Amino acid sequence: MERKILKNKPLVEAIFELRWQLQEPNPGMKLDPHYKILIGRVYDRVKEEYPFHEQLPTATMPDEIAGYVVQHRFRKQKNEWPLIQIGPGIITLNDTESYVWEDFERRIIHLLDVLFDAYPDAENNLNINWLLLRYIDAVDFCYEEDDIFAFIKDKLKLNIILYEKLFEKTGVKNIPLGFDLKFSFPATKPKGSVHLRVLRGKREGRDALIWETHVQSVGDEVPEDKIRIRSWIDNAHTLTDDWFFKMIEGDLLRRFE
Repeated sequence: MERKILKNKPLVEAIFELRWQLQEPNPGMKLDPHYKILIGRVYDRVKEEYPFHEQLPTATMPDEIAGYVVQHRFRKQKNEWPLIQIGPGIITLNDTESYVWEDFERRIIHLLDVLFDAYPDAENNLNINWLLLRYIDAVDFCYEEDDIFAFIKDKLKLNIILYEKLFEKTGVKNIPLGFDLKFSFPATKPKGSVHLRVLRGKREGRDALIWETHVQSVGDEVPEDKIRIRSWIDNAHTLTDDWFFKMIEGDLLRRFE
């Protein structure tokens, strides 16, 4: 189904994350012998679109404990999005307000092509073992004035009920100072799992209700080649898109249009 582009979308961040298997020469140590070369080779292939290089403080971590920790960013300009992040065994694409799926998908596919081209002898050395498509959305919410449980039920179609007598004659107010609810379900298309998270948080310094939708495949669930990974990307987006619009149907959809 073709979705309309939301003018007031609640998106905080969209993230595509890919990981590959690292070598373990000793227990607890995860290393990528090609990582130092890979940084420069990736930058050479993305600098036309992402010329601004940002080294993160994590780049000073010892190699033996830096596995799957992002250490470098490539941006169009300082503090601009979208951006690419890379570390030993991990590469991500991140976007915020400028996100449009068609553009994000194009950038993911380009990133895939870059990684497979830049990684030394990728056919034999690059073993992808993790794929993740993650969306973080948020709406401002005044927890002191409004009922968050009613809002979640009416606006996001999630029915969370706390036993009323917990708050009777106890001096405890039914206003959660914090909550973090997580659900995970098996998925078949793509093969893996879908995760839903709802929590109290902040957006630009204001109280907010945050919800995250992830599609994730790990280990044997991950497609073995680039063509099937592209299919995974399409299926993962179809699933997250379906869940998002089903959850916001009604008042929230009208607010975001």
